[in-house]
Amino acid sequence: MDSTTPGTRLIAGRYELGALIGRGGMSDVHLATDARLGRRVALKLLKSSLASDPVFRTRFRQEAQAAARMAHPTIVRVFDAGEETSVAPDGHETVVPFIVMEYVEGRLLRDMLLDGPLPAREAGEIVEQVLTALEYSHRAGVVHRDVKPGNIMVTPTGQVKVMDFGIARAISDSSATVAQTSTILGTAQYFSPEQARGETVDARTDLYSTGVVLFEMLTGRPPFRGDSPVAVAYQHVSEPAPTPSSLNPEVSPALDAVVLHAMAKDRFQRFQTAAEFRADVSAALAGQVPPRRTEADNDPTMSLFGVNPQATAGTEAAMRQLTIDDDDRRTRTQTRPPVAWIWSGIVVVGVLIAAVLFWAFSLDREGGFVANVAVEVPDVVGLAFEDGESILTEDNLRPTAVQEPGTAEDEGLILRTEPAAGFSVSPGQEVRVFVSSGPPRVQMPDVRNLDLAAATAQIEQRGLVVGTVTSENSGTVRANVVIRTDPDSNTELRQGEAVDLTISNGLVAVPDLRNLPIGDATAQARNIGLQVTVQADPGCSGGIVTGQSLAPGDQQQGSPIRLVYCSGSGGGGTSGDAGDGTGE
Repeated sequence: MDSTTPGTRLIAGRYELGALIGRGGMSDVHLATDARLGRRVALKLLKSSLASDPVFRTRFRQEAQAAARMAHPTIVRVFDAGEETSVAPDGHETVVPFIVMEYVEGRLLRDMLLDGPLPAREAGEIVEQVLTALEYSHRAGVVHRDVKPGNIMVTPTGQVKVMDFGIARAISDSSATVAQTSTILGTAQYFSPEQARGETVDARTDLYSTGVVLFEMLTGRPPFRGDSPVAVAYQHVSEPAPTPSSLNPEVSPALDAVVLHAMAKDRFQRFQTAAEFRADVSAALAGQVPPRRTEADNDPTMSLFGVNPQATAGTEAAMRQLTIDDDDRRTRTQTRPPVAWIWSGIVVVGVLIAAVLFWAFSLDREGGFVANVAVEVPDVVGLAFEDGESILTEDNLRPTAVQEPGTAEDEGLILRTEPAAGFSVSPGQEVRVFVSSGPPRVQMPDVRNLDLAAATAQIEQRGLVVGTVTSENSGTVRANVVIRTDPDSNTELRQGEAVDLTISNGLVAVPDLRNLPIGDATAQARNIGLQVTVQADPGCSGGIVTGQSLAPGDQQQGSPIRLVYCSGSGGGGTSGDAGDGTGE
């Protein structure tokens, strides 16, 4: 089978591959149908070259699982992930990683920007929703690492959906150099300085990339461009970003300050949280100057614990131009201490505060020490709810069952937990346990008096399957039409259950009508749909049927039958000597 022909390939035994709807540097995206649940999904097939690295394959599974745990209106849901083995034309087997995502109708922000810069209001509203998605993911402990217009979808109603959470981590963890990483991701235009230097990244990395996206929405182009990804990455590390208003004079100074703050080279100097970034965007869109940072905010020790410092010298200058006069600037009265002293102080203060916090949280109300200050959520996926509930309760957690549709195979088993296994939580915290309720339930449709093809179509449309089809005689239902079903119509069934059908074979069972009064014989024949004619025999009397043109047994529906009966007033034979003939 041609593995690339849309509609002919079945992924993981349940996803029917459809038309290609997107193509990127590391994947192709197809419209697909989940045959098990009957819904449309977007199926992303990653390049098979990525799967050759065992580190990537391990990280990919872990990050896909982390992304699947996130459910938020601004995030494209991940339903499933895995690896599909296919046979290439040369006979070699290749492993193709795939992700099954929520299908969203809309336009990629990347495509929208092909038409030029967006109005400031529209750009701000889009980036606010992106920051809402990042705030949710950062609280869940997931860093996106690849925020860019190609991963942002905008629906016709203006709803923003961010996709591909955590996938960049699987790629970057298996790539040795910036050049390799940029080859996989397709562009380095949205790299943070720490990504370009190969350093550890955190939530503030996403905020830098979001600042780059906002810059591009306001100006129609990224802040840095070069002949190669490495050249662009170098500019992110060493070159100051231009102000958006230098490329688009309609951009306000307030938005200039917000963008430059987000794109500070030092992560301690940029926004520290998505909520803080979003608040400044909202203020700028409202025509207000974003809140000015105080001198305390510039203290490195305050930055360490989440208080937001100034963005860059350029941002500080822009903010001062908006908020103070030259006479208000204060001159420094002492020299700055050596950098090494500052960082030594940071380390000492951090150690002291961590020690105090540990001591405080380790005390119970009587002044003694408790054994644990956090509990790690155990892995109970695949267990029956009763067993998982017992394990969670023993670990001092409060399990709450939540029913969720699944399959016949996993009915009654735990599908996932929130928080997920491995997360550290406070003792006594509630853990939502999602238990499979089995396949979704549907009502059996009424398919009586429909032909077999139409009845089958209605049954399968409900997610049911046709089981045994048997036929029987019927004098009222024409051939190949459903007489009854098992179960009956309007019965509640589970998707995937079988429905047995009984159809008419187009025959009727003709009884032996001889020796019956002509009135009774005629009624029986007509009740089974036969076309009755009668013939009088004056040679005998009594009104008894002496012969029939159709032999007893199975005959075609609506067949003609002629009944011969005694009509004489006497002298002829009696009912006892009518004979056994079935003809005239």
